[in-house]
Amino acid sequence: MQSKYKVQLLRGYLLMAGLGMAWLAHAAPGLPEAMLLGLASGWLCITAIMLDFSHRRPAMVPWQLLPSLLLAALIWVAPERYQTWLWAWALLIMLPQPPWMGGVNALLAGMTWWSLAAGEGLALATLTGVLLAGMMTLGLARHLELQGLRALSRHRVRLIPGLHLWTSSRLIQDLPIERARAQREGIHAELVLVRTSLLDLWPLAQRLCRFSRSFENCYRLDRRTLALILIDRDVEQAEQRRKDLLTMLGDVKRFRASALSRIESLGDEIHAMNRQHATATVIREFKS
Repeated sequence: MQSKYKVQLLRGYLLMAGLGMAWLAHAAPGLPEAMLLGLASGWLCITAIMLDFSHRRPAMVPWQLLPSLLLAALIWVAPERYQTWLWAWALLIMLPQPPWMGGVNALLAGMTWWSLAAGEGLALATLTGVLLAGMMTLGLARHLELQGLRALSRHRVRLIPGLHLWTSSRLIQDLPIERARAQREGIHAELVLVRTSLLDLWPLAQRLCRFSRSFENCYRLDRRTLALILIDRDVEQAEQRRKDLLTMLGDVKRFRASALSRIESLGDEIHAMNRQHATATVIREFKS
């Protein structure tokens, strides 16, 4: 099944869950519960809307932290109605998240279990704690298994379905091919590197893909760096397209354009961009 169909299916599940939360918020007897359930509904719906460009990378940390805080707050505010939601911690720990976020979920799960255990007998509280710990261990094992699959997904050649955005390994393969093609056909080809902020990377990647032609590829090198191979008839056309590209990009941290005939390796080019003093640098072809 293609990725886009899996994303649509997951989006549908998230939207149904969001609608379910909205119904629970409407039926909630108290205002605090209604507000917490409403926030949970909004989180699910917004996550579903944003899913197209987030399904292959972990969401921002505050966005990950929100459902954990909402679940803990619901159990604390109305334990008599939401005590069975205690088992949802095993699901939350499976989400894509940094290691410390898993620790936060474990801590919040322990705190909510402790708050519920105060109203239960020792035997029942102990049994509940053991079962919760076992389920969270299984959830953590599943998280580690999915983490490997996500790593493979991030290293797939095409990063976003429908856009010609590729990985750095594909760029390493393309560089000698495009250099040889430019020499053989007498055209001008250059590599453009763009350094931006973490939050602007994916919106900028979309704009870069729209700017490029159908036979030109864009690449994601790391969490802040994008690349594009520009192919033009001659140096004059390349100069004009480079100016248009800089105008389209707006404010970026670093910009480097180098003729493919001047590039020794991708690593050297990235190192040179890191050391350059000017925001934008252009390395032209050797003069014959």
